[in-house]
Amino acid sequence: MAAKKEATVEEKLRALYDLQLIDSRVDEIRNVRGELPLEVEDLEDEVLGLKTRMDKLKTDLETINYEITAKKNLIDESKALIKKYAEQQKNVRNSREFNSLAKEVEYQELEIQLAEKNIKEFKAQIEQKKEVIADTKEKLAERETHLKHKKSELDAILAETEKEEKALLEQSDIFEKQIEERLVKAYKRIRSNVKNGLAVVPIERGASGGSFFTIPPQVQVEIASRKKIITDEHSGRILVDPVLAEEEQEKMHKMFDKI
Repeated sequence: MAAKKEATVEEKLRALYDLQLIDSRVDEIRNVRGELPLEVEDLEDEVLGLKTRMDKLKTDLETINYEITAKKNLIDESKALIKKYAEQQKNVRNSREFNSLAKEVEYQELEIQLAEKNIKEFKAQIEQKKEVIADTKEKLAERETHLKHKKSELDAILAETEKEEKALLEQSDIFEKQIEERLVKAYKRIRSNVKNGLAVVPIERGASGGSFFTIPPQVQVEIASRKKIITDEHSGRILVDPVLAEEEQEKMHKMFDKI
């Protein structure tokens, strides 16, 4: 079986630049989506938080209403005891028993006053809670409407770009496998360290693409010869000559049109 022919430097440069063009197209698609996925996620979290708050406020209302009922029952019990003690006072044999019952009546009257005060406070809390519930309900409705709009916007963009992105990612994997591992690792490292994700760039007006630092003429000649892989000393990007870049751009654009 014949040994696999090793790729020339030019072939490696073309493959790397093709990979860059594919990955840059994926970046463009993701930039179209922009911050939308994060916006949707944040809105979903906010809506969930507001719903949780609503549930807690409703539970608080139920608890307060339960406390009011308990206090009303206590008032009824105290009134019944006062009535009972008043009847007993009619049949006492001495002042000591009368005074003892009078203290019990006084205690129950104080219990009623305290319970009525608590009920008044609870009712004030209910009104306050109802105001917060109304505000939260309004905000929740507004956030849910906003979320629905953003989700619709994201779904529309995904519908337009998801198929293309998937196809491009598959192509990116295919092209990666055609390039030796060390170069792929170098490419990914450079790509992750530069702001725009451009790890392989052509020379433009005597400088590396996107840079203002001029490349010496001798280095430009070496790049054009395609005999070795050369990186920009300022940005670390891999450099290709403009002719090669134009040829690969034309080829890849045809591929993009078919996807």
